[in-house]
Amino acid sequence: MLHDRNESPPAGLGKGRRESWPVPSLLLLAAGLPVAEPSVSAEPDRPTPDKSGYHLFNPTPGPLLRELSADRPDKTDSPFTVDAGHFQLEMDFANLTYNGPNPERSQGRFAAVEIAPLNFKIGLFNDLDFQLVQTAYRWERIDNPAAGTVDRKAGFDGLTPRIKLNLVGNDGGFFALALIPFVKLPWSQGHLGNDAIEGGLGLPYSFDVPGWEVGFQSTLHLNRNGGGSGYHTVFDNSVSLGHRLFGQLSLSAEFFSGVSMEPGAGWVGTVDTWLTYQANPNLRLDAGIYIGVTPAADDWHPFVGMTWRY
Repeated sequence: MLHDRNESPPAGLGKGRRESWPVPSLLLLAAGLPVAEPSVSAEPDRPTPDKSGYHLFNPTPGPLLRELSADRPDKTDSPFTVDAGHFQLEMDFANLTYNGPNPERSQGRFAAVEIAPLNFKIGLFNDLDFQLVQTAYRWERIDNPAAGTVDRKAGFDGLTPRIKLNLVGNDGGFFALALIPFVKLPWSQGHLGNDAIEGGLGLPYSFDVPGWEVGFQSTLHLNRNGGGSGYHTVFDNSVSLGHRLFGQLSLSAEFFSGVSMEPGAGWVGTVDTWLTYQANPNLRLDAGIYIGVTPAADDWHPFVGMTWRY
């Protein structure tokens, strides 16, 4: 849905909005039964504007910008790209990860703090953007009471270039789908990371359900083995659901699952929840927490952050 830059859109939930289908029709679709087309508004149909001519050096005009959409704060990315010629900054101001003693990981205690991890995006074309994910500063501490040791690490932690190609639904429609290939580069300090090139492909998609934001994602990772030789695959799947509470404040929740093919690796499952506040059409604030529900997952991960578009 398009908004004038001088008007405030409905409270953003993170994944954007599209023309509406009623919930009963969705249920019939899921059951494989025929359904009627979505009801047509009494207002005359507005043709979707042709934005294919806009690019990095010929930016999309303000009145044609899509509703602000972000790949944060959930793990389920948005299938919508940044409009051509515009920039978007998505970042945590800070976050914390904590793991208590756990026999599946180790009997030690782990804590990490990240300052200003961010995803910087540039709209290259109407359906394609470039992204650079990095963590400016990460601090880790691992306490191992059994061995009587404390291990500390700190520094810059990695760089991950990504591109997002929207395949359908970027500027209208009931369904949206994108591809996100990415490569993690082994640029880090203080012995953070595993000094290996890794990568993968994300497949985010969403449906327009009136009053709700519904997003899904499947991701394939190719990660270095813990022993340092060879690679293994990791399969992630997630679903997120959001709803406006009142005004510009929204509440969302997500279930995330990660399954690794590395021998001995456990299933990672988290339940995540967060609040978002749409301060204006180009600025959204958020705060929330990821909660581990399986032994292999981080116990908890609170964060505070924002999305800003220019």
